[in-house]
Amino acid sequence: MELSSKLLQNAVEAFSSLPGIGKRSALRLALFVLKKDENQVNSFAEAIKNLRANIKYCSKCHNLSDTEICSICSNTMRDDSLLCVVESIKDIIAIEETGQYRGYYHVLGGIIDPLNGIGPEELNIESLLNRTKNEDIEELIMAISPTIEGDTTIFYLTEQLKNTEIKISTIARGVSFGGELEYADGVTLGRSIMARTSYKR
Repeated sequence: MELSSKLLQNAVEAFSSLPGIGKRSALRLALFVLKKDENQVNSFAEAIKNLRANIKYCSKCHNLSDTEICSICSNTMRDDSLLCVVESIKDIIAIEETGQYRGYYHVLGGIIDPLNGIGPEELNIESLLNRTKNEDIEELIMAISPTIEGDTTIFYLTEQLKNTEIKISTIARGVSFGGELEYADGVTLGRSIMARTSYKR
């Protein structure tokens, strides 16, 4: 796509680097920005800069946070006996939108996938195991996408915790096998959390 303005071309390239944004969509976004008030554009750009410069990862659960401890971990009204183990931050957002879960979370940062060089050492597993030793956790809910790699991850974690009294459960298979958790609709995901089943050790 050849444009008459190098500035516009650069903006299109920037927008098209975002996931799911093709060149035509990027052009529409760039032209939309040109129509907006300069203060609005500056506020938008400042929000993106601040996000990149100042966002933190919660030192406890690895969720995104403005401070060292995220707002979920610092909420004392939640059930501290429940810990929901998820693959990514997007999964926390999806589960929170269901309104069906009031415990805490732990973000693994991925799943075990040897074919792509991802082993337990690359994930936030050690900090999870430390939490099971230092917190009054009674149940770990494995809210991990139902794939071969997801099941491998659940099996590995279960083996690491086999000598503990902690109950391990998985979300109900209302979420289809092979599907990504973040794409499940809210009703299905909420029911899967509520109808979780014990994981056989």
